[in-house]
Order: sequence, then C-alpha cells, then structure tokens
Amino acid sequence: MDYDEVLATLKAQANPTNVAGMNRFGIRPQTTVYGISVVELRKFAKTIGKNHALALQLWNSGVHEARIIATVIADPKQVTEAQMGEWVQSFDSWDICDQCCLNLFRKTAFAHAKAIEWSAQEAEFVKRAGFTMMATLAVHDKKAADDVLAAYLTIIEREAGDERNFVKKAVNWALRQIGKRNANLNTLAIQTSEHIQGQHSKAARWIAKDALRELQSEAVQKKIGGKV
Repeated sequence: MDYDEVLATLKAQANPTNVAGMNRFGIRPQTTVYGISVVELRKFAKTIGKNHALALQLWNSGVHEARIIATVIADPKQVTEAQMGEWVQSFDSWDICDQCCLNLFRKTAFAHAKAIEWSAQEAEFVKRAGFTMMATLAVHDKKAADDVLAAYLTIIEREAGDERNFVKKAVNWALRQIGKRNANLNTLAIQTSEHIQGQHSKAARWIAKDALRELQSEAVQKKIGGKV
C-alpha cells in the first residue's frame, strides 16, 4: 500500500462525531483530524506492515491519523536522533505525543537519553514526551536497571511544580509507573512523592497525593511483594 492509498482509506473512514469527542478530551491538533479510533488505526497499520520510508511520508502528511499510523509502521532501528528531534518538535496534542513514545520512540537506542533531555525542555508537548518516555520505559524496558529508573525520580521531583495539565499528568504517570516496577523502586517513589508533597505548588501536591494513593494501595503492594 502506498502513500496515496493510505490517505484515501483514512479519509473514507472519517467520523465527524468522533472528532467532536476528541476535542472534548483535549485532543485538538493543528493537523487534519478524521476521528478514527486508535484501535482501528492499529488494525489498519498491521495490514501495511513495517515501512519506514512510508512512515516518514505519512508523518509529513498533515493528517493526525496518518501520523499515528506512522508511529506504528516505522522501524525503531532506522530512527535517528534527528528524526526524533523533528517529530517531537511537531507534537501538537497529547495523544500523538503518547502514541509516538509508546509505539516507537521507547524502542529506539536513544530512548533513555531523550527522556532526560526532553524532560528539561520548556515546550509543553516536548516536556510531556520526556515523562511519557519515563513512564513507558518503566513498564516495557525489562532490562533497565533500578538505578537508571531511580535517577528519573530526581527529575520528577524537580519538575513537579509545572502547573500545565498535560505536563503534570505525565509527571504523575512516570512517578506511578516507576513505583510499580518493584519493591525497591516503590519505596523510592513513595519517598519522592513525600518530598514533592512539601512543595508549594498545587500541581506538585496533586501529583504526590494521587501517586501515593496508588503506590501505597493494597493492590500494588501485593503485586510487587511489598508491605500491605
């Protein structure tokens, strides 16, 4: 399937009702939006298969759903730092940020370095990408050592005062996912949450309270073999 066929297929599936629903959930990209669900996009992407050249074309198409498909069919081994830099700077909604990090960027050789780099950036969706990377790596990178993930907790504490909604939710997400990895990281994440709780910031207090509720829950403690 080529570029024109992909775009024609997406356009034929346009759903204006879903576009309105996406808008209510804060998904308001500057690109063209057809309102196709991620589930359907993933099914479609599987029929295409891995095709890095096509992924690059689709990312530049100006179509939101085409960009999501690009994150699925791109080859992580062919992704360069330059490509990651270009794509992250063009993030224009939280869902494209999260889908790209989950489907593609976390699988690259630069994943951990970019998590640290982007978390210090000012642009809202670039910064969100840094913490989304931390969250997804905590879940999916089974080879990551505890000290690598523990180092993220210092960054999380440092950035917990960012009041922007899409940033603070990603910071919270990263904190919770690291803390659910194992008993050792759970203890460290709880300590970090308690430190964050003392910050003079509404966002920080929300992040800490929400994280502690989950990290100290009976369900999480049983799962990681901690104290109940």
